[in-house]
Amino acid sequence: MSKINLFLRKRINTKNRERLDNKDFSLLSNNCLGGFILHDLGLRFNSPFINLWLKPGDFIKYLTDIEYYRKLNIEFVKDDTRPYPVGQLDGIRIYFQHYKNKEEAACKWRERSERLAPDNMFVIMTERDGCTYEDLKRFDSLAIKNKIVFTYRQYPEIRSSYYIPGFEEEGSVGYCWKFKNRVTGRKIYDIFPYVDWFNGKRIK
Repeated sequence: MSKINLFLRKRINTKNRERLDNKDFSLLSNNCLGGFILHDLGLRFNSPFINLWLKPGDFIKYLTDIEYYRKLNIEFVKDDTRPYPVGQLDGIRIYFQHYKNKEEAACKWRERSERLAPDNMFVIMTERDGCTYEDLKRFDSLAIKNKIVFTYRQYPEIRSSYYIPGFEEEGSVGYCWKFKNRVTGRKIYDIFPYVDWFNGKRIK
């Protein structure tokens, strides 16, 4: 990560923050992508899906009944394959990858769950971590107005899909929060006009 990229990124973030009108929404993402976007925009985390990840199937399960799952107390399970806390909500596994311990994870989960704004909510899923075509169809059918799934190839029949080029050979979308190869300050996810989306503009 070059100093030039970081400098240019600050300028991009400043412009995006000036353009953003909607500043109190909830952004739900099945991986760290949402946290990076909110951090770039200088916004409070009004969502518990920060610094963690879920498999797409579990993320979709949560989205089918948000009010039910957000009220549950998170439990922690033993998982020797992970060096970080692993939580569970009625069968949904949540991988708290960037938390020191389960106490910190539980505290942040509860605190941010209470901030959820169902009437001002945006959802991003990424085609990775075992995401299947069935997951894409289930996500597409969710009764959620503002939803997008980043995909590694084009799916014209999946209305909520948004193609992220460059990952065709990998078979899944990579880390979109990384800088592009060229020194421009732009990140991979900048291909998606998220500021316009948050402001209520229709994204084609």
